[in-house]
Amino acid sequence: MKIFAHRGCSGTYPENTLAAFRAARELPIDGIELDVHLSKDGELVVIHDELVDRTTDGKGFVKDMTSDQLRALDAGSWMGEEFAGERIPFLSEVLELFSGTHHVLNIELKSDIFPYPGMADQVMKLIRFMELEDRVILSSFDHEVLRYVAVEYPDIETACLTMEVMIDFPNYLKQIPSPAAHVFFPTALRRMGHELKAAGIPVRAFTVNDETYARLLEEVGVDAIFTDFPEKFI
Repeated sequence: MKIFAHRGCSGTYPENTLAAFRAARELPIDGIELDVHLSKDGELVVIHDELVDRTTDGKGFVKDMTSDQLRALDAGSWMGEEFAGERIPFLSEVLELFSGTHHVLNIELKSDIFPYPGMADQVMKLIRFMELEDRVILSSFDHEVLRYVAVEYPDIETACLTMEVMIDFPNYLKQIPSPAAHVFFPTALRRMGHELKAAGIPVRAFTVNDETYARLLEEVGVDAIFTDFPEKFI
C-alpha cells in the first residue's frame, strides 16, 4: 500500500507550506497531495480552503486576493511560533521542489465551490513546461473539470474524489471518464470499495491517520492512503 503525504507532512508542519513539502520530500514515501486555487490576478496558489482564515493571519476568500496579498500572509504561525513566516506557496514552487525526485504529485483542483475558469489549463501548461506529466495525478470533487481534463489532456491521469458511498461507482467513473477513485476511507471498506477493486480501478483513501484503519484498508486491497503523518506509516 502506497503512502501519500496529505498537504505535505501536515500533521507536524503547517499544511500546504514549503516546510511541510520539504519534510515530505525527505521521506521514503510514494507521493504527496496538495490543493490549488486561483488568486484574483490568476496565479496558481497552494492552499486548501476557499477562505484564508483557518491557516493564515488573514481573512477573506483566496479568489478575492491578489497573489501579492496572499504572499504577504503568515501561513505558519497558526501551528506554532517556530513556523512564523511560512507563506502560501505558488504551485510552481512546490513542483520545483519535487522536480528531481521520484514522488507522484497529486494536485487537487479546488474548483468544486468556485469554478475558476481556465485553472485546469494553467495547471497543465505548468506541468508540461516542467515535464512532469508522468508523475502527476489531477484529482477533484469537481467532476466536470475532470471530464474536461479527460477530453483535453487524455495523457494525464485523473482521479475522482468523493466523500459519499456511491452506487455503481465503477460505471460512474466510466462516464467521466476517470481511471481512479480517491475516496473517504470508510467508504473503501463498504461494498463500493469491493466493486472498485473487482473492476481493477485504483483506490486511494483519505485521510488516514490511525494505524488500525490503515491495516483494515490494506487488508481490503486499497492501493494507497493519504495521511497527515506519513512518517508514522513508513
